[in-house]
Amino acid sequence: MISTNDLKNGITIEVEGSIYVVMETQHVKPGKGAAIVKAKLRNLRTGSIIEKTFNAGVKVATARIEKQLMQYLYNMNDVYYFMNMTTYEQLELSKDLVGDSAKFLKENLEVYITMFEGEVLGIDLPDKVELVITHTEAAVKGNTTNNALKDAEVETGYTVKVPLFIDEGETIVISTSDGKYVSRA
Repeated sequence: MISTNDLKNGITIEVEGSIYVVMETQHVKPGKGAAIVKAKLRNLRTGSIIEKTFNAGVKVATARIEKQLMQYLYNMNDVYYFMNMTTYEQLELSKDLVGDSAKFLKENLEVYITMFEGEVLGIDLPDKVELVITHTEAAVKGNTTNNALKDAEVETGYTVKVPLFIDEGETIVISTSDGKYVSRA
């Protein structure tokens, strides 16, 4: 249990049967009445964001989230397979649970699987991933306006905008937070 006065960004709590991570908190002392704590919370199961108001000093349950380092193996028929690097146990996750992370998954990529009491909540990808370009159009001479970009498909099937000088077969670095090109590898 934790007091609402001690809520900070990144803390995970359990409220009304749902698990949330605290994104922002604001302590408010109105002119009349008791102090309150306004919190912006992200649901770890659904990803939805809510704003909740608590009375100051009230206790809420903390949720103990576990993160296991696992290696992505492969996917087959909308099922993604991961392996625990120490015990060699395999974990199967559905396409729905993997979500948008699938566009950055390549064989042997190490990711953290977040769990709450044995229930898998999702995947934490590294900040950046290196992927090989499998298809892109050749740059057209003279088409050199400022920051000219073209589409490039990477080995996972994801399409990203890259500068004109990038060619097929090159390895690039992509940010997993926004899905944008960062640099050559």
